Formats: sequence, C-alpha cells, structure tokens
Amino acid sequence: MTLHPKSRTDLMLAPVAAEIDVNLQRLRDIPAGKVLAQLELELDRPAACSERDERAELVLRQALRNVELHGWHAAISQDGFRLILSGGSVTLDLGLSEGITSYITDGASYATEGVAV
Repeated sequence: MTLHPKSRTDLMLAPVAAEIDVNLQRLRDIPAGKVLAQLELELDRPAACSERDERAELVLRQALRNVELHGWHAAISQDGFRLILSGGSVTLDLGLSEGITSYITDGASYATEGVAV
C-alpha cells in the first residue's frame, strides 16, 4: 500500500529525516565514549551529564543541528533507542546506533571507557 501525503508537512518528511540522518552519521559507528567526545566537539559544550534526559537532549540537539523541521516534531524515545518524528499524518521512528543508545542510557561513566586521555 502506497501512502500519499495528506498535507504540506507530509511532503517534507523525507528531507527532514535525511538531514537528521546526515547529522547522526558521525556518531553512528563509534563506541559510546567517542560519542561523548564527538558531541562535545560538535556542540561545543560538555557532554558528560549525570542525567539521562540531559544526554538524550544533547543527542537530539546534534540530530537537529541546522535542520528546518517544517512542522515536524522530534524527540528521543523513552527507551533511548529511537528518534521519533511526529506531526504529520504518520509517525517515523529513526533507529539510533548502539554507541548512541549506550551514551544515552549508561552515561559518562560507561561512555568514557575506551577513550584515550
């Protein structure tokens, strides 16, 4: 079954999702400790946060850097495994990599393992 756009917002789903995917590429295939370092570099702020929600917010900020959402809303799922785009006639879940989800769920103590200091 082919889904057809029901609004202008629906027409913008693919470009929004693609831009978010590009922003997450540098974080995708690296371990959690390097996700921490990459977020600090990209966002120009400390990413070693004690609260899970703060870490999820930093990942979301990186995902949405320079992205015009065109009416879509983005959030990290409660389990930390997906970025959810909503606001159109459908909802799209973008899967997050193991390194990103480990950073979100386990935090800085786990994330700094394996990072050369």
